[in-house]
Amino acid sequence: MTRDYKSTVFLPRTDFPMRGGLPTKEPELLKRWAEMDLFGKLRAGAKGRKKFVLHDGPPYANGNIHIGHAVNKILKDVIVRFRQMQGFDADYVPGWDCHGLPIEWKIEEKYRKAGKNKDDVPLIQFRAECRQFAEEWVGIQAAEFRRLGVEGDWKHPYATMTFPAEAQIVREIHKFALNGGLYKGSKPVMWSVVEKTALADAEVEYHDHTSTTVFARFPVWGSSAPEVDEASIVIWTTTPWTLPANRAIAYGDEIEYATFKVTAVAEGSKAVVGERLVLATGVAEGVLKEAGVTEWKQLHRFPGSRLAGTYCRHPLNGKGYDFKVPLLAGDFVTTDAGSGFVHIAPGHGEDDFRLGQANGIEVPQSVGEDGRYYAHVPLFAGLAVYTDQGKPGPANKAVLEAFEEAGSLLASNRIKHSYPHSWRSKAPLIFRTTPQWFISMETNDLRKVALQAISDTRWVPTQGENRIRSMIESRPDWCISRQRAWGVPIALFVRKATGEILRDEAVFARIADIFQQEGADAWFARDPQDFLGNAYSADEFEQVRDIVDVWFESGSSHAFVLEQRLEELAWPADLYLEGSDQHRGWFHSSLLESCGTRGRAPYNAVLTHGFVLDEQGRKMSKSLGNVVAPQEVCDQYGADILRLWIINSDYSEDLRIGKEIIKTQADLYRRLRNTLRYLLGALADYTPAERIDAAQMPELERWVLHRLSELDALVREKVEAYDFHALFVALHNFCAVELSAFYFDVRKDSLYCDPVDSVRRRSVRTVMEHLFSTLTAWLAPILCFTAEEAWLARPDGLGWTEESVHLRGFPEVPAEWRNDALAAKWEAVRNVRRVVTGALELERANKTIGSSLQADPTVFVDAATKALLADVDFQDVCITSAIEVTDAAAPDGAFTLPDVPGVAVAPALAEGEKCERCWKVLEEVGTVADHPTLCVRCADAVA
Repeated sequence: MTRDYKSTVFLPRTDFPMRGGLPTKEPELLKRWAEMDLFGKLRAGAKGRKKFVLHDGPPYANGNIHIGHAVNKILKDVIVRFRQMQGFDADYVPGWDCHGLPIEWKIEEKYRKAGKNKDDVPLIQFRAECRQFAEEWVGIQAAEFRRLGVEGDWKHPYATMTFPAEAQIVREIHKFALNGGLYKGSKPVMWSVVEKTALADAEVEYHDHTSTTVFARFPVWGSSAPEVDEASIVIWTTTPWTLPANRAIAYGDEIEYATFKVTAVAEGSKAVVGERLVLATGVAEGVLKEAGVTEWKQLHRFPGSRLAGTYCRHPLNGKGYDFKVPLLAGDFVTTDAGSGFVHIAPGHGEDDFRLGQANGIEVPQSVGEDGRYYAHVPLFAGLAVYTDQGKPGPANKAVLEAFEEAGSLLASNRIKHSYPHSWRSKAPLIFRTTPQWFISMETNDLRKVALQAISDTRWVPTQGENRIRSMIESRPDWCISRQRAWGVPIALFVRKATGEILRDEAVFARIADIFQQEGADAWFARDPQDFLGNAYSADEFEQVRDIVDVWFESGSSHAFVLEQRLEELAWPADLYLEGSDQHRGWFHSSLLESCGTRGRAPYNAVLTHGFVLDEQGRKMSKSLGNVVAPQEVCDQYGADILRLWIINSDYSEDLRIGKEIIKTQADLYRRLRNTLRYLLGALADYTPAERIDAAQMPELERWVLHRLSELDALVREKVEAYDFHALFVALHNFCAVELSAFYFDVRKDSLYCDPVDSVRRRSVRTVMEHLFSTLTAWLAPILCFTAEEAWLARPDGLGWTEESVHLRGFPEVPAEWRNDALAAKWEAVRNVRRVVTGALELERANKTIGSSLQADPTVFVDAATKALLADVDFQDVCITSAIEVTDAAAPDGAFTLPDVPGVAVAPALAEGEKCERCWKVLEEVGTVADHPTLCVRCADAVA
């Protein structure tokens, strides 16, 4: 009677399913982590360790999170989890930016729908509605971030609108007031007509914009240079609306100019035969042709320095513009575009303002906060440059018509160029001179201190350093005031008699203390005398009601988060991590705020990631229909797929995502999941008694341990470098190529069929234990849900007690596992194996064999390789029943691979009978009387 040996074969078994079912499984794990207070246990277990602090740059509390948020938060989470597992106390406090215009707009929009006027609503009520709106979105976004697997102190996040935060922000403002860095001045600032407020550089985006260009004549009215007598200076501008505010013309001292006489013009040209025009020689031909001048004569050539002392008449002279327009040397004048002359409107440009200040030129107030000319502006009173919707108003057209009527317009055209826009409203901006509060870049050497701090900071990638350095080197003073309602006020008092700031530390402390208890609303609700106390009379002071730039608020977060929570956190932070746009945003404002108050950056390192594009490299937009929402990916595939995509991308560049890319990540995920599943199955019923010391293991197992040692070093190195893409590629290749396609395949026979107490099988299972231990730890920060699921499915016999994989640290990998000589040998063994495998695949394709176990190939190698393979069970490595290795000459037609020279294979069928249990074809089958259908090894195993 034939015996059934199926029950004697070990087959992997586990409750860990092949299919992840992540959209269902992940919420269950989130619930488990909440119930067990995983975050609390992480903190308790890390108490006393060296801290690692990644300070969260606050997202804006408005709207659902988008894919860019997901990239940012997941990357932070991966880093914090890796650091925790490396042995740090890596606390993470999420935060939110809660003040500012977008929230004001939402509340105003609600009012408009209800037929209410914002101006009829008490300020305190308006601010309360803004606060409630922000609170609602903080709650929604927190839930969305947690769904991504982001672990942190969600019970105690920070927000810029909490009372302690508002109090500390005011303290930071007061520090600048006390050290002299804060001042009030009138300077040109980027002004949003739509938002009716000044904007900081970080709130400005540059987009393509079509502008009207003008070449205009300014008749020379007096000069010590006879070369320009009876001539007109030709200026060029892309902002014709600024011409009524013109008060000077700039030239370059070193630029060569010439006077040209017009001798012939094309039909329709606004140039006049006989007139004289002064232009830079480098651009003259282009300007004259654009003006329709067909023939001209150059009369004089001279350097710009000859124009000193020259002045012109304003083109609208006699119509309210009856003043001299001096020519002034400006080091910013170039001949890259235009005429070589720059029209100067001191109220509408930084260079214009500086040149005017240096030469005592008046700064006319021409355009109001609503983007309209003031009533006192001749000819153009009330006309809008831009409407309150951000659309072009009639101002440009009216100025052009006035100049043409005056005979001053030489040429006009349209140009597409990069132009500043509000990053919130997307509307074009104007330069406008208004009284604002500034932080000086020169007082207290703030620029110098900040530049040194940049040098002292680690930038990842390194090009970030040059980017922020160039910004700091050239930036103007920081305009921190905003003429809005929802924010932290610049809580200062100014003496009415002198315009000086009241710098009284007792008053400042009183203000901050009240804010700490009541919030910034108190500034608008309380009597000013409450803040001033008994030492001063409120009648003598103006109470500043401007609010502070939201970038100053978030830039102060190091002060109201890190410094206020030193028990959990530390100052400075080890790492700030945001998108590359934050070199001009949060990194920038945090740097200036901290350098201005503490003399150094609030961070030791800064890491940036790129933006997210679609599969074709296009920006995402609803109109293109290419928006990928993280919520949808979680619902369809699971958050671990999103996490894998981020880590498998080179985040130092822009990332791409779309349906096909997500499917690719899902395929990669399945390979990793199958690796974990196989390990769990292979370890079924495992007990610590099976463990065997590495020194007693066969070479193949010691090679796997060597690879674990190498990977351990690589993982730690790549975590330090924040190079998670390289880390993941190494782990994936190890799982897919070295384990699944090689080691697992080779050792299935031992695992399934060897006697359970044999050294080889015990070695395989011990290695499987080490593999499961290290891989779950290394993958846990990336695939936080799947690693946990695998950990919870581990066999009880492993003896590991941690209730979550995230409560573990990186396993210690013994130094003696490293064996470079063994690694070199097994690289050679695997190369020979590739040739054997290639030959057998060809035989299988030709239907000569069905399984490699039917084969007994001969391998032809050189003497050195034969010696190398002498102590290797090469038939097991090649998964054949037998194999012969010889250094004889290979016959013609033997199989070879071009990239493995010196190795040839001649396939042949194995002789003997097929073992009923292990399926090897061996002549020894039938030699054991009690088990006539088994080979000797299998007979021993079932005895």
